[in-house]
Amino acid sequence: MNMQAADKLAMERIAPAVQEAEEIALFTTERVMEAFREERVSEAHFAGSTGYGYGDRGRDTLDKVFARALEAEDALVRPHFISGTHTLTVALFGVLRPGDVMLAVTGKPYDTLDDVIGLGETHGDGSLKDYGIEYRQLDLKDGEIDYPALEAALTESKLKMVFIQKSKGYQERPTLSAKEIGRVATFVHDIRPEVIVMVDNCYGEFCERHEPTYYGADLMAGSLIKNPGGGLAPTGGYIAGRTDLIELCAYRLTSPGIGRESGCTLNILREFYQGLFLAPHTVLQAKKTAMYAAAMCEQIGCPTSPAPDAPRYDIIQTLTLGSPERMLAFCKGIQAGSPVDSFVTPEAWDMPGYDSPVVMAAGAFVMGSSIELSADGPIKPPYIAFLQGGLTFESGRLGIQRAITEMTEE
Repeated sequence: MNMQAADKLAMERIAPAVQEAEEIALFTTERVMEAFREERVSEAHFAGSTGYGYGDRGRDTLDKVFARALEAEDALVRPHFISGTHTLTVALFGVLRPGDVMLAVTGKPYDTLDDVIGLGETHGDGSLKDYGIEYRQLDLKDGEIDYPALEAALTESKLKMVFIQKSKGYQERPTLSAKEIGRVATFVHDIRPEVIVMVDNCYGEFCERHEPTYYGADLMAGSLIKNPGGGLAPTGGYIAGRTDLIELCAYRLTSPGIGRESGCTLNILREFYQGLFLAPHTVLQAKKTAMYAAAMCEQIGCPTSPAPDAPRYDIIQTLTLGSPERMLAFCKGIQAGSPVDSFVTPEAWDMPGYDSPVVMAAGAFVMGSSIELSADGPIKPPYIAFLQGGLTFESGRLGIQRAITEMTEE
């Protein structure tokens, strides 16, 4: 493969899509900057706190800035959220009660939520099922929400929550747009206004002009070591949405009666504020990297989703590589093209919760950060690599070139 010629073709192929992505980044950056201005952010907000964390102005203002940036009534942003799964768990347990029904309308959620919901065989481990919270599921129909089935499901008197996973996870299905999520929210609320529409927004923040909460979602959650942390946040997560629901989530995170009033932030607030400020730009870098990867793989006959010039509602790019050898070689190239642990060769291993070995390539400054260039996926037909991230397009572009070289040589 002539890398120079392939690179030129790929850059020409994605040019119109890049222009649209840059316009989205400008739009969302303006909203983030306005949030900073409206909340009068200053150096004093970066100080952090210790112990109980009472009166932490930086923490409380950060909640308000995130709420504005994510177009929600309120937000809860904390370093105490250890992952996206933990953040989602706090939100689910915060608003659901024994006897309630949770309905997933985008198929089975990401595998790490299996034990949270209680889909596994273990019992007594504190899952939603253990607390008498029932789970129902509707699969997508031809990649879209099954509205007739949803309408029928809304007759369930105990239904408390409709759960939407925006991104695809390890599934072969399209990512939902924020507008489509808004359509679901309107459909649900027109029939059952009291039902909570909750969104797993991981990988989706700042990819579009507006967030799901803008279009009517009641609650959404995500991880700060993905899009909204801008590559600077070393840990943490957020929950955003209706004020009454955020209060319940805060009670679950700490304790009833304390909620958001406590929780020290140590010396982490500066990275949270600066990460959010950079987030729209960093997401742009990741989207451009994904477009470029699709255009490069397209030239060697690998099916891609989305296509290089298709609209993007998250930062994930799927690349169907066709064999375990090509998949491992691609991931080896991504690892070699990373700034950290570039000398490591990723190997597939039997991760808990998966039905086949999984390979993960990620040489990141923050362990497990999905806004930094990474590639992973289960080693099973049709051998799909799930690519995401890229703090800079320049480094992402070089990483993709190295991965393509490794794969074609294999």
